[in-house]
Amino acid sequence: MQDYELLELLLFRLLPRRDTKPVAKAMIKRFGSFSQALGAPAHLLEEIDGLGPTAIADLKVVVATAQRFAREQIPDTPVLGSWDILIDYCRSVMAFETREQFRILFLDKKNRLLADEVQQVGTVDHTPVYPREVIKRSLELSATALILLHNHPSGDPAPSTADVQMTHTIIEAARPMGIIVHDHIIIGRNAHASLKGLNLI
Repeated sequence: MQDYELLELLLFRLLPRRDTKPVAKAMIKRFGSFSQALGAPAHLLEEIDGLGPTAIADLKVVVATAQRFAREQIPDTPVLGSWDILIDYCRSVMAFETREQFRILFLDKKNRLLADEVQQVGTVDHTPVYPREVIKRSLELSATALILLHNHPSGDPAPSTADVQMTHTIIEAARPMGIIVHDHIIIGRNAHASLKGLNLI
């Protein structure tokens, strides 16, 4: 089933008594794929002829449901052993954001997920990160390990020099507290980059 066909079926439920094929095709043409169409911000969805506020709100409920489902697929086992599921979840919640957000996965001593929190939301190409706040929150949660995450709205997950420097600053701040930073993952629209995988940490 092609992207526009799946989207057409979904829209048929949201827009009764309407030919939803043109709407679905317009969304795919405008945004590129099924996931990108659902993840598009509301103000851009409003530009699609045939999509009103109610239908857009319903689409966002579908997105929230999918994200919740993806989150609950992360089992109560070490996160590092569920990497593919973790990446799928991160992409579902971050890949189509229009502003950068810095997110942290806080882990216990067995690398099980304690909390998943957005720490900062920035602009289209920058998010302020405060290492002191990262460590403070880690101690509050009794976390012993972290996975850092942020998205690149441009779609290109390649880390910048600032990304690498910020990661090292957090690693150095965390080390005296006995907190390990396992990785810093950057999420793009169609790919991701791991600083550890790139041997940058």
